[in-house]
Amino acid sequence: TLIVALVSSIIATVIGTIAAVGINSMKNWKRSIIMNITYLPIVNPEIVIGVSFMLLFVMAQGLLRNVGMDFEFGYMTLILAHVTFNLPYVILNVMPKLRQMDKYVYEAALDLGCPPVKAFFKVVLPEIMPGILSGFLMAFTYSLDDFVISYFVSGLDFVTLPVEIYSYTKKPLHPKIYALFTLLFLLILVLMVTMNLIQLRGDRKRAAAHSGT
Repeated sequence: TLIVALVSSIIATVIGTIAAVGINSMKNWKRSIIMNITYLPIVNPEIVIGVSFMLLFVMAQGLLRNVGMDFEFGYMTLILAHVTFNLPYVILNVMPKLRQMDKYVYEAALDLGCPPVKAFFKVVLPEIMPGILSGFLMAFTYSLDDFVISYFVSGLDFVTLPVEIYSYTKKPLHPKIYALFTLLFLLILVLMVTMNLIQLRGDRKRAAAHSGT
């Protein structure tokens, strides 16, 4: 569970940050279309997304077997599904930070001879880092806690903790399951508190900067 949550969150954070930068540079009508598409995994019921992923992977499984390649439900299907439904949360956390940033600072860095890539890492990335961290923590939390989608895309040999816990509902619970419930609750609580503290710190920094100017 931790491996799936960590790997999928890192991949989603990298792709989501790049996507947010690209979306932010689009024209208004293009940005509106892409953002509406971005909201789809959030507003759709999880069971619809889970069944859709299952059908997609079953189709891919059949196509790959026709060309002599093996593809089974398990680690890879979980990673792909978790990355996909985590992307919107990363994008929606990074986009406000990009809008709040003064674009002329980046342009000034370019005018002073800084290469575009270096200017991004030296100027843009520090400004949007609170949004990136918030997006990562939110993606990690949702991935860690997800059951519905994971239930449809997990395999026999590789399942997540929520799916494993669900299997115990059909038989007497072992005492260790109660300990797992407690640890899962505490971990999610710590992540949510950390995410809120990061956002609060960023808001205070912006307020101090505005009051100083």
